[in-house]
Amino acid sequence: MPDKPESDVRAAAAGPEDASGPPASFRVLVIGDVIGRAGREALRRFLPDLRHRYKPQFVVANGENAAGGVGLTEEVGREMFSMVDVLTSGNHIWDKKEGIAFMEKEPRVIRPANYPPPAPGKGSVVVSGPDGLKLAVLNLQGRVFMEPIDDPFRAADAAVEELRKETPCILVDFHAEATSEKVALGFYLDGRVSAVVGTHTHVATADERVLPGGTAYISDLGMAGARNSVIGIRKEQAIQKFLTSRPIRFEPDKGGTYLSGVAVEVETATGRALSITREILFAES
Repeated sequence: MPDKPESDVRAAAAGPEDASGPPASFRVLVIGDVIGRAGREALRRFLPDLRHRYKPQFVVANGENAAGGVGLTEEVGREMFSMVDVLTSGNHIWDKKEGIAFMEKEPRVIRPANYPPPAPGKGSVVVSGPDGLKLAVLNLQGRVFMEPIDDPFRAADAAVEELRKETPCILVDFHAEATSEKVALGFYLDGRVSAVVGTHTHVATADERVLPGGTAYISDLGMAGARNSVIGIRKEQAIQKFLTSRPIRFEPDKGGTYLSGVAVEVETATGRALSITREILFAES
């Protein structure tokens, strides 16, 4: 079966480019949690089409589950950097020691900024693109139904204040379980960052919008991985977990190819979001 989009909404055209400087606006593609080999294959399969249609200056993906369905390795990280510009993460970034070592030497792999010190790695990064464009990417993690780490709201205050000294264009990946916590952070940062995008549940939500202050928002980007799976994991294993309540070793599934995320158009001078467009692409094999 041919690749087919589940959402066919298109972003508005990018603003006119000023010959003496950066364009008036630019686009960022943000992909949800990449789950194992199937997720990396989804990036290879679908990113060329997304790049052709949106012409993004930056591509960001959450890579905390990219190696075998949990954690990250240097080999997998370098493979993904052939396709994306920044890898965000979450609570599973600590699951492979090699991934922690890679994060410490590769600044484009970031972890949630609100882990208590002295956590390895960094919670944000500023990347440069063509025409002098700069994008700051900040990673945060929620506390509802998750580890009791430092307050993401106050951590966001401090981080955003510093990042805005370099660029008003700031993307926040909020890795959190509770939708209410994600929505609250979106409104809390509205007008101070370009976008707040949720990760962690691996299920794309349909609440994408630009908030009143000019911040693009979606509760969860979803994932890149096996479509015929339970949030990227082999469905038989997930079912057994629910039937038996016993520990099960989860493995990434391989059934079908699926990718979801958003394209955000950002006004260069102000960092305000002009639009957010959800994309869900899949193939049966």
